[in-house]
Amino acid sequence: MSSETHWWWIRHAPVPDNACIYGQRDVDSDCTNEDVFRAVAAELPKGAVWLTSNLSRTVQTADAITAQIAERKRPKQAPLKVPEFAEQHLGEWQGVPREEFYKMRKPVPFWFGPAHERAPGGESFNDLIERVKPAMERLTQEYAGCDIVAVAHGGTIKAMLAIALELSPDRALAFSIDNCSITRADHLRTPDGDFWRIGTVNHRPWPRCADGASVHG
Repeated sequence: MSSETHWWWIRHAPVPDNACIYGQRDVDSDCTNEDVFRAVAAELPKGAVWLTSNLSRTVQTADAITAQIAERKRPKQAPLKVPEFAEQHLGEWQGVPREEFYKMRKPVPFWFGPAHERAPGGESFNDLIERVKPAMERLTQEYAGCDIVAVAHGGTIKAMLAIALELSPDRALAFSIDNCSITRADHLRTPDGDFWRIGTVNHRPWPRCADGASVHG
């Protein structure tokens, strides 16, 4: 027998005060654009298990999406908070103005540094992958055969793609993950083994006129 578990990963809504690097700082997101949340809600399955990270911006985003879902289709329970799905901890870089940070460092495409570099007092992107992987495996097992909506972070979703596609961490950093975008990953359990299938990455279902600005971190 084969079974499929469908993950619907959503990056949190934009952070208004993003002049400084925030990482795991608990900052708020801007959830005022109902057109975006209505479009995202229309893409999601009913009866899904909902997850967020432990940071407020993902909880706020999940609330904004579910507010656009018809009452009879809304999740019956509040989303489960999964601390392992928090953004990369950027240690002493958190709170540093982005412009100042990039002036001090040799530019690195796509992220704050190469995947192996550990932020002082924080994590590397490699560390983030090692944190996300066991949680993703555990929840895939726990909710096998279900739809799972996970509202998380750009780094977390890139880490998921590195795990699912068995990519080198630096290659996974090349994915664009915009605020409120949907990334679909299906876990297939078959007699021949377990496999991941990627349905879409960075899907933005809202109208072009809607604000979809994205700042990583």
